[in-house]
Amino acid sequence: MAELVYKQIIADLKKKIFAGEFPSMRLPDERSLAEQYSVSRSSVKRALTRMASDGVIFKKRGSGTFINPLYLKNESVFNYEESSNLGVSDNFEMNGKSPQIKVLNFEVIRPTEEIQRDLFLRPDDFVYKIDRLRLFDDQPFMIETGYIPIKILPSLSLKKIEGSIFSYVEQAFGQTVSKSFLSIFAEPSTKYDQKLLHLLPNEPVGVMEGIFFLNNGTPFEFSRMRLHYKYMKYNTFVTISD
Repeated sequence: MAELVYKQIIADLKKKIFAGEFPSMRLPDERSLAEQYSVSRSSVKRALTRMASDGVIFKKRGSGTFINPLYLKNESVFNYEESSNLGVSDNFEMNGKSPQIKVLNFEVIRPTEEIQRDLFLRPDDFVYKIDRLRLFDDQPFMIETGYIPIKILPSLSLKKIEGSIFSYVEQAFGQTVSKSFLSIFAEPSTKYDQKLLHLLPNEPVGVMEGIFFLNNGTPFEFSRMRLHYKYMKYNTFVTISD
């Protein structure tokens, strides 16, 4: 019976999420949901825990439970467990070498409505837009475009983005970027991709698009990474449960 109850809660919450019944992107607290569904708080907590592990929602410490914007766009996401920093500089390597970084663009902009939603920003908030090219030796493999709220990193500089931004955050503020929700797919390359990644017009790119979170639950960066298809290979462990 308990198994059926928590699955019914999940099904109903998903239905309401896609129906737009939570325009603030925030879910009611556990007590309110328990009263709404006339169930115990443990059943609600189990449902929310499962939804968080599936990438449907995320919990921000001290602020509540929020809908993952990428779930609305894709319905399926990749979820990394909290551990070390998840930056490209920290997790990509080839033959023991870390990638080099070439900064293509660094500017302050007013975020689009999509970026405002993804990073939970107000219309009057501003973000850094950072375009970087990643290379192994002289071979480019990734174009990375990131958006980071200025209010989180007011002192970000050109020198700092020439290295690992996530490592800088950890060293300067004691915060790690420990969770991300990513969508991974492929699409035709653009002329810009072809120029920077040395692709032929008929060759595709791999795309990694996602939101990275600090270990206190704060959305830290929206990032879109366009990879040379030769480097689009990942291994993962998947736990299957009934």
